[in-house]
Amino acid sequence: MAEAKVGIIGGTGLYEIEGMTDTKEIKVKTPFGDPSDAITLGNLEEVKVAFLPRHGKGHRISPTELPARANIYALKSLGVEWIISVATVGSLKEKIKPLDIVIPDQLIDRTFLRPSTFFGRGIVGHIPFAEPFCPILSNILYESARTTGVEVHDGGTCITMEGPQFSTRAESELYRSWAADIIFMTGLPEAKLAREAEICYATIAIVTDYDCWKEAFETVSAEMVIANLKQSAETAKKILRNAVTRLPQTRDCVCTNALQNAIITPPELIPEQVKKDLELIIGKYIK
Repeated sequence: MAEAKVGIIGGTGLYEIEGMTDTKEIKVKTPFGDPSDAITLGNLEEVKVAFLPRHGKGHRISPTELPARANIYALKSLGVEWIISVATVGSLKEKIKPLDIVIPDQLIDRTFLRPSTFFGRGIVGHIPFAEPFCPILSNILYESARTTGVEVHDGGTCITMEGPQFSTRAESELYRSWAADIIFMTGLPEAKLAREAEICYATIAIVTDYDCWKEAFETVSAEMVIANLKQSAETAKKILRNAVTRLPQTRDCVCTNALQNAIITPPELIPEQVKKDLELIIGKYIK
């Protein structure tokens, strides 16, 4: 029996969600190691949810070190079909101001040190990823954000940088020349892994700064990010409480069958241990 329908991955400053009832913490083991922390199961607005603090309680795990495969696998093992990610971001556009909310629809990958797929070790899979965020879930988050009264932007292109350092000014200007809208460190490989696991995934992006391109504005710092996040955290929680009540009972988006034609390797050539490790993800296609 599924433990939760919705997974919430909390970013910087969001380590718990007030209002969850009937909560319990569980530790989940996966073939990819331990998740970032124990997962809190409970009800939010009478919807079963699983909450995972991305960086661990106390913010102990750097973006590069995040066990993203274990995090997504663990949520999948609990029956999660929808993942709402909450993340802090820097703005690359004048019109996107600190304390605004963005519901992004595109990604540019500038990471280079992170395992970004469940495949390998004798099995090859190529998922379609033209639309990296679930359009149905993104629309629900946008409509939910509008109810809070904050400025919310529908769509936008995210740069996912490696970090943990913030951008140089030259990098920031380069990303602006690409027409990117926001920048952060944690959207990938989460979105790729969620798609491989056939889980709907979308992001509530909380704008905390103007990165470092806007010379008349204070240069981004960890202190600035935390200060602005504290003002926006309550808004994010309101969006979450509203969004979980709007989810449809059944899914009919591209996320639900992303692996249908993606696995290239013939079943008889896939190592048995790999089949066992990935059975949760590939089991309905590969026996």
